[in-house]
Amino acid sequence: MKTFRMMTLAFAAVALISAPVMAGEWVSLFNGKNLDGWIQKNGTATYSVEDGTIVGVTSDGSPNSFLCTKKEYGDFELEFEVKVHNSLNSGVQIRSQTKETDKKDTFGRVNGPQVEIEASGNNGAEAGYIYGEATGRGWLTPQDQLVPHKKMKDGEWNKFRVVANGPHIQTWINGEMVADLTDEAIYETHPKGFIGLQVHGIKKGDGPFDVAWRNIRIKTID
Repeated sequence: MKTFRMMTLAFAAVALISAPVMAGEWVSLFNGKNLDGWIQKNGTATYSVEDGTIVGVTSDGSPNSFLCTKKEYGDFELEFEVKVHNSLNSGVQIRSQTKETDKKDTFGRVNGPQVEIEASGNNGAEAGYIYGEATGRGWLTPQDQLVPHKKMKDGEWNKFRVVANGPHIQTWINGEMVADLTDEAIYETHPKGFIGLQVHGIKKGDGPFDVAWRNIRIKTID
């Protein structure tokens, strides 16, 4: 009996050690009706709610614009659907922050990791790879891994999945993995922050172009 009890305790200890990391419940970041819980930082692009989607439209001559969650997140799993104009580059910021600049920005410059959104076009593109928005580093995804692909369906809704757990960031588009990045440096400077929907800046005379998001949800990783 004593031996059996010791074996039972040993198995319980192993099970406890090997138990998966528990995650929180899925939480919708967009209620489909209004932009409660969000705030715009940088740029003059417009964001509105149309037919249960968030629609961002470029503004002539505006720099990058970001619609950001008021809440910050550290380790999480994020899912969203996006449809972008073929001529517009976009992205979703994760664990992002603002920093003061010499310009009169109300919030400061948005900076941090960005999941790229870009139409595939004829030759493929870098959708799903990780860029360092205003970090001074450019692409966080290594250059030898920036292989153009056509996982984005141009002119259609595309489902993105992002898992950020410590310095490890992974992305999927329409169920296919795109990025598998471990970056200790960016995690040290950006361990948590807001989620931001980017409308990329355009030159005067271009556009207007639009990008839309829907079914945006997140669950934290404990």
